[in-house]
This record gives sequence, structure tokens and C-alpha cells, in this order.
Amino acid sequence: MVLGILIQYNEMSTKFSRFSKTAGPGILFACTAIGVSHLVQSTRAGADYGLLILGFVVLVTIMKYPFFEYGSRYANSTQTSIIDGYKKLGKPALWMYFLLTIASMFFVTGAVGFVTAGFFENLFGIDFLGEWTVVILFAVCVGILAIGKYHVLDSLIKIIAIVLLVSTVSAFLLTVYNGPIEPASGFEPKDLWNVSGIFFLLALMGWMPTAVDLSSWNSLWTLERMKQTNYKPKLKETLFEFRLSYLITGILAVMFVVLGSFIFYGSGEELPNNNSLFAHEIVKLYTLTIGDWSYIIIAASAFTVMFGTIIAVFDGYSRSLQRTVELIFTKKDEKIRTKFRTFYVIFLIVISIGSLTVIFQFGNNLKELVDFATVLSFVIAPIIAIFNFRLVTGKYLEKEHRPSTLLKILSFAGIIFLSGFAILFLFIKFLQ
Repeated sequence: MVLGILIQYNEMSTKFSRFSKTAGPGILFACTAIGVSHLVQSTRAGADYGLLILGFVVLVTIMKYPFFEYGSRYANSTQTSIIDGYKKLGKPALWMYFLLTIASMFFVTGAVGFVTAGFFENLFGIDFLGEWTVVILFAVCVGILAIGKYHVLDSLIKIIAIVLLVSTVSAFLLTVYNGPIEPASGFEPKDLWNVSGIFFLLALMGWMPTAVDLSSWNSLWTLERMKQTNYKPKLKETLFEFRLSYLITGILAVMFVVLGSFIFYGSGEELPNNNSLFAHEIVKLYTLTIGDWSYIIIAASAFTVMFGTIIAVFDGYSRSLQRTVELIFTKKDEKIRTKFRTFYVIFLIVISIGSLTVIFQFGNNLKELVDFATVLSFVIAPIIAIFNFRLVTGKYLEKEHRPSTLLKILSFAGIIFLSGFAILFLFIKFLQ
């Protein structure tokens, strides 16, 4: 009996050791997703439309799942990023990915940076710096990544994830226990099926749980984790780590919608458009249920998760651009690493300058900037989804590494779903 317990203990210890070496890319993905899509968009969705919006959050999370998983699947199976796979589809596919990335990166980074600055100002009670808050924030992010790169990002994000996860689950359980607020006298719910409602729905789904093009970042982070730990996990180990992180991301999205719905929906109050005031209202979601004593803890946790998100966004875009440029402008892989290594830092600087320009252009209009960035991501999503699907179901992967029939069916449904809503958006926009 003792021998049996020891054997089980050794097996569990071995599995945990393997998981700890594999863990990282999925956690990075989850923290990137939890940022704007959860703290901002999910909360707004619940506050403006109540639990009516919950079905769409769950649906789009399911429909997008295969295309995110394919980034991890391809990286583990081929030991190359899915961006390398785009080149196998042909130079036009790689160029299209490159152009779509450039078209979206300033708006996405700008939106995440603007929200992060709001949580920073709320935490420290700073409002006199104005737009300089974002400038300082971006400078710190560029500095951290230029010096530490993935190692710093990987270590920081795991601590942040635990703090926010515990805080959110606690607030959610207490909120459900207390029940929703009583609607204010004369309250009239917003119509989801008019033009503004549909636009918000598209914006919500654009980053729910996050933009589809982040699948390429996940493949790059998977490879970097292997390099960091000098451990090549089995495909099932890589997929387990990602699936667990994705499941947690989806559950947290539901929780944020419920928090927004139970605490704000029916109150007659509008969530502020100012980033700092918006951050204050988000933190109040927690303190209204947990207690005022928790304000500083939650404010710090919310800022750190947003800070982790903006660092991950900077790293993801710079890393993907670097690899894309390498693949487009060189032929021999051995020349790539030496010739373009410094491009990572250059892209960090370019992204920060371009994103600051976007932020200054939108001024203090938080919702407009976030909605524009998220809708743009939704329009791009079907193209990336098709690329990823072709790579994992064709000749580029060995048969045992290809997705199951069920996952293929879900992929077809997801492509139709994403394409249909993207066409609907363009049709409505054209008619306006």
C-alpha cells in the first residue's frame, strides 16, 4: 500500500513538473484577454444590456476557440510559429497577415494603453499628467521588454493572474449571493437590435475573449517557453495548458458580464467615458460586494492585470512583426536571427509612437477608441481563422497532430459565424 502511494506521488510530481515547464503561453494568452475585453467590454455589456448579452459572450468564445488552439497546436507539432505556416500558404498570405497586423496594431495597442493609463491614474490618484501618463507607461513597457523580454513577461504575468482570479471569483460569488439591484424608477433598457446596439455587439465579440490574430502570438510564446525551459512538451501537454487557460478566460468573461449586470443594469447610470473615471467604476464593482477595505487591493490588481496586458500586446506585436519581416525579406533561416534581431526593439518603439498618435487623435473618448479597435479586430478575424484552419487540416501537419472531426465542424461553424457578422457590419456601415 505504501509502495502504491509512493508510485502515485511520483507520477503526480512528474506531471506537475511537466506542467510547470509547459505553463506560460496559455497564462499569457488569458491575461492578455482579461484586459480590455473583460474589464471594459464585458462589464459595459452587462451594465448596458443586462444578462441578455450573456449568450453572445458564450457563443463567440466557443466559435473562436479552434483558431486560438491551432496556434498552439501548430507550434508544438512543427516547432515553428504559425506565421511560418502562413508563408507555406504562399507569400500573398504572409503579406496579407503583415498588412492586417500593421493596420490594426496602433489602434489595438492604443486602446489597451489608454485603458491601462486610466487604471494607473485611478490607483495613484493622478490626474495632472494627462496624456503624459500614457507616454510614461509606454516608455516603461518598452524598457522592460527591451531588457528582459519573455522572461520578465512570463514571471510577471503569473503573479498578476492569481491575484485577479481570486479577486474576481470572490466578487462574483458575493454579487450573486446579494442578487441584482432594483431597477430605477422609469428605467428603459437599451435596444440591442438597432444600429448602435449591433455595433456594440460586434465590438464586444471582436475581442471576446480576444482578437483572433493573437493566435500567432500564442504560437510564438509557445516556442519561446520551450526555448526558455529547454523542454519540448507533448502535444497533449501544450493543448491541456492552453485549454485550461481558455476555459478560465471564458468563465471570467461570464463573471464580468454578471457583475456589470447585477450592479449597474437598471440603475439608470452610464459608465463614464473618461478612462480614469471608468477605472474607478470598475474597481467599485468589487468594493460594493467585498467591502470598502478592499478598494486599494482591487485597484492595484486591476492596474497590474492591465499593465500585464499592455506589456503582452507590445511583446506580441513586436515579436510577430519581427518574425514576419524575417520571413518576407530573407531566404536562409541561418541568416535571419543575426540580421533582424534588433528589429524587435525597433518595432517596440514604432508601435509606441504610432499608438500614442492614435490616443491623441481620439482624445479622451474611451468608448469610441475601444469600440473602433475591437470592431476592426472582428472584421479581420475571418481571414486569420481561414489561414489557421488550412494550416492544421492540410498537408502541413502529420495526421496524428491534426484536429478531430468535431473540432473541424466547429471550425466551419466559426468561420461562417465570424464571416457573417463581418459582412453584416460592412453592410450596415455602407448603408449609413
